[in-house]
Amino acid sequence: MIKRSIRKNKNSTFYITRVCDDQLQLSASVKNPQKEPALSCREIYEEIAVILKELGMYIVHDRLFGNLQFSEEILRARDIALQKSGIETNLPYTYIEGEPCQGKGFAGVQIRAFKPNNPVKDIWTIKDEYGSYGRAWKRSDTTFIMLQNINGMLGQVSLNGRMTQTAHMFEKAQNLLSKEGAGFKNVIRTWIYLSEILDWYGDFNRARNAKFNEFNLLNFTNTEPAEKIYLPASTGIRGNNPFGAAGTMDVLAVLPGDSVIIEPTSGVQQKSPYRYGSAFSRGMNIKEKDVTHIFLSGTAAIDERGQSMYPGDTRAQIRKTLDVTSALIAQEGATLNDISDATVFLKDANDRHIFDEVIKEYGLEEIPAVCVAADVCRDELLFELDAEFAVTK
Repeated sequence: MIKRSIRKNKNSTFYITRVCDDQLQLSASVKNPQKEPALSCREIYEEIAVILKELGMYIVHDRLFGNLQFSEEILRARDIALQKSGIETNLPYTYIEGEPCQGKGFAGVQIRAFKPNNPVKDIWTIKDEYGSYGRAWKRSDTTFIMLQNINGMLGQVSLNGRMTQTAHMFEKAQNLLSKEGAGFKNVIRTWIYLSEILDWYGDFNRARNAKFNEFNLLNFTNTEPAEKIYLPASTGIRGNNPFGAAGTMDVLAVLPGDSVIIEPTSGVQQKSPYRYGSAFSRGMNIKEKDVTHIFLSGTAAIDERGQSMYPGDTRAQIRKTLDVTSALIAQEGATLNDISDATVFLKDANDRHIFDEVIKEYGLEEIPAVCVAADVCRDELLFELDAEFAVTK
C-alpha cells in the first residue's frame, strides 16, 4: 500500500506520497494567497529539500504553476532555496501559467523523486547544446526518461507559426529520446500545455497526428479498434510559458526490463479519443514487480461518442469526470483514493468551492493535487482532471 503523509503550515500544504521505498511524488499547494509569490516558492522548496534529504531522494521531475508576471522572481526563489539546501540549481523544470484559484501569483509545485542505488550511475541529466532538458534514472533493469519543457523554440529564437513550432516540439523530443536509446514508441505519457488552446486545438491535433505518423505510431489497419492502438496517455490544456512558445511539453518514456510490463488502459465510459482525431490513449500503465503506475490522461465530462456533457454545470461535470476515472482505474484494482499526484483544472477559479464540495462527497478531501484556473480544450468544458495512481503489490 502506498504511504501518504501531509505536512501543513500557515502558507502551504505538502502531500507526500511514498509510492514505494525508492519512489516519491510530492505536491505542494499554496494556501495563503496573500503571501508574496517568491516567498511562497522559496518556503516550499526549502521544505521540499528537507523532505528529500530525509529520504535520500533526488528530483527527477519538477513542475511549477504560477502567473507569468512573477515567473522570474519565482524561479529565482527556487534557485536560492535549492542552492541553500545543497541541491543542484541547474536541474530541469517546467514553468506553466496556472493561476491559483485563490489570489494571484503562485499556485504550487509537483515533484517526482527517486532514490538510486548508485547516484553516479543510476541517475543523470539529459542535455544538448541549448541546455538541460530532463532527467533519466535506472531502477533495476528499467530505464525511465523524463523530458521537460520541450517547446518549438530554436534556442531562444521562435519558429514561425504554431504548426511549425508543434512539429519542432515533437521532433526535438524525438531527438533527445534517441540519444538515450529510445523514441516515441517508448513514450507512455505526455503533458502538453498550449497557448490559447481554444483557438487552435484542432490544428494542434493535426500536427501531432502528422508527427505520430512519421514516428510510425499510427501504422495500423483501418479494421483495428481505436482502443487497441498503442498511443501515449496525454494531457492537452491551456498553459502559457515564459518563453512565448506556442506550446511546451513534458514527456515520460520507459525502456522496460524483463520484469516490467507497459500497456494501455481503455476507457469504460469513454471510447478512445483517436475516434475523434486526438492521438492519445485514455490511460497507460507501468507494471513493475512491486507497484503498478496508472497514468490517466486529462479527463473531462465527455460521453462515449466524444460529446461534451452538462454544459454550464460545473458540479455535474466534476462528478462525471470522477465517475469516468473511477471506472477506468478499477480495471487495475485501483480506487480514487490511490491518487499519487494530480492537477485540477477549472475554467473559472470561482468554482473552486464546488470542486471542494464534490470531492468531499467522494471522500477525497485530502487529494494530493495542485488546483489551477485554465481553459480546457473545449469552450463548454469547465473542469479537467490530470492524475496518476499507484497500486502496490
